[in-house]
Formats: sequence, C-alpha cells, structure tokens
Amino acid sequence: MCHLAILCVRNEAAFLLEWLAHHRATGFDDFLVFSNDCDDGTDLMLDRLAEMGLLTHIRNTGPYDKGGIQFTALKAAAKTAQVKQADWILPLDVDEFVNIHTGDHTLTALHAALPDVSAITLTWRLFGTSGHAHYHDTPVLDTFSQCAPVVMHWPWRAAMFKTLYRNDGTYRKPGVHRPRDPDKTRLAAAHWVDGSGRPLPEAFKTKRIFSDYGRDNYELVQLNHYPLGAMESYVVKADRGRAVHADDRLGLDYFVERNFNTDTDTTVSALAPQRAAELERLKADPRLATLHAQAVQWRKNRFTQLLQQEPYRALFGRLLMTPPTQPLSQKTAQFLTHHARLAHHNAGE
Repeated sequence: MCHLAILCVRNEAAFLLEWLAHHRATGFDDFLVFSNDCDDGTDLMLDRLAEMGLLTHIRNTGPYDKGGIQFTALKAAAKTAQVKQADWILPLDVDEFVNIHTGDHTLTALHAALPDVSAITLTWRLFGTSGHAHYHDTPVLDTFSQCAPVVMHWPWRAAMFKTLYRNDGTYRKPGVHRPRDPDKTRLAAAHWVDGSGRPLPEAFKTKRIFSDYGRDNYELVQLNHYPLGAMESYVVKADRGRAVHADDRLGLDYFVERNFNTDTDTTVSALAPQRAAELERLKADPRLATLHAQAVQWRKNRFTQLLQQEPYRALFGRLLMTPPTQPLSQKTAQFLTHHARLAHHNAGE
C-alpha cells in the first residue's frame, strides 16, 4: 500500500529534513514536493533528496493560477504518476506533522483501527511558541510542546483539518484541506471519519474544511501544527507570506489566533527514536548536511536583515509584548458563533 504526502515549500530547508524523517517513520512511502522562489537552498536540498530516490521534486515556477501558488501546485500534482499510483494521499505543509495515537503510531496501525474508511480528517492541534523568542537549530518536535487544549470553541481556524483520503477514484484531484473534483457516482459510498473514528455528516464529503467545535477529534490521530515556531521564525515567515496566497502579509492577528500554550502534548515523541534514526541517515550525506547548515545560517541572517526594516522590527517588538493566547470559554465562544451564523444568514449563505 503506497502512502503519498504532497508538500509545497519555499525557504524551509532548515526544517525539511526533520519533516521528512518523521513522516518516513510514520509510514509514508512516497513524497511529491513542489518548491518556488527559494533563496535558502530548499530547492537544492530537494534536488539532492530526489537524486537519493527519497522524493520527487518539481519546481513550481508559474505562471500561477488565480487560486495561488499552492493551488497551482496541487492542480499540477493531479496529473503526475505519483498521484495516479498512490493508494492514499495527504497534502501537508512543512509545519504539519501527522501524530498517530493508536498501535505502533504508524499509518499501518491507523488503517487497522479504521479499516473501511474513505477519508480521515486530521484536525490541527495548534502549538504555540512555548515561550521561545529566538530561533535555534533544534528539532521542532522536541522544542515546541505547549499547545491548545484538546477541546477548542474558538476560533474556527483552530479546528481546521487536512484529509488523508483513499485514492480510489472518488476524488480526482488533491486539495489544500480536502480532496476535490468528486465523482458523483462514487460519492454516496464514501465513508468519512474524524480523528477519533466517528462517522462524519454528508457535508464533509464536499464542503467542510474544519471539524466541529467542542469535541475531542484526536483519539486516534491528530495533526500537530506548528505555524509560528520561535518569534524570530515568525518574522521570517511574515516576510515570506502565506502558503496559499503569498502576497498576503502576516501580522499580529495571525499570531494571536495560533499562539496557544496552555496545555502540554509530547505524544509525537512516541516515534522519536525512529525519527532520530531517519534524520541521522539523512544528515550522514555530506551534501545534505552542508545544505542544512547553510539554510540555518540563512535564516539567522535573514532575521537580522529584516530587523533593519521598521515594519518587521515593530512586528517583533509586538510579538515580544504580546502574552500567550488564552482560549475562550464556551459561553464566550457561543456568543461569537451566534453572530457569525447571523452574518452568514443575512448574507444569504
């Protein structure tokens, strides 16, 4: 059974080897990676990994579809042999790590727990800065362990998911959060479940991109999401722009909605020995080790350069002054969601 992960990256070479090592340990067999506009050697690292037979690298040089860079890449992915041959597909970002809680914590164990499903929604669990202001070359999974509570009531973005789906023809194209272009003759037989194995309503087959509020969606699997890193890394990310729409600048609003540090979750360390062994093998390649070291230095240099510009210096100052985000109570969240529903109703949605 072939599990394919699809990844879109720009200037992420400092984190790429850890991401690859973890997902190889989790059980992914194949990787299709798109890169664009890289200044830190990400594209060169991917070229080397492709030479080693560990992934397929495609330079996403444009022109870009109106949906953005990532949408363009996924549109192109649908035409590749890797997508056509895969049994299961999961599009991911480099700051997302699959965290399986059942059996030996691999995809094999997850399928054993959910043998007859068509799609599994992997709901984000947001990990904040864990109080780290400065970037260091340490594994993300070992550095950031403070996160949002298991049950969140607001914002809806905290409950967004990525979809691990069976590539049986029910959906013809991968999408950012969910597969696209369904075959209507197959759709009725599709069986969607959440990360706790519960059957999901029909709306999830074609529309939803976030899980229901106020419930534990993580019993069998969750998606550890590290959208911020250290505060320095967030400034560099702000310079890069959003993954979906690169022209959209990141600010304090994005940071506050994701900097949850109230709980601690180290369950992803269940695969730490396997991940460490994979990472050691990757870094044993002299070329990869050199490219990784150069990428780490690039990030440090880029942060220094950005701090010479007032907008980024101001942003870093605001990050330092902003306390960790506190989850809203259920009552307060219900007040906000009530008005959100009114707004949708009034707009005729």
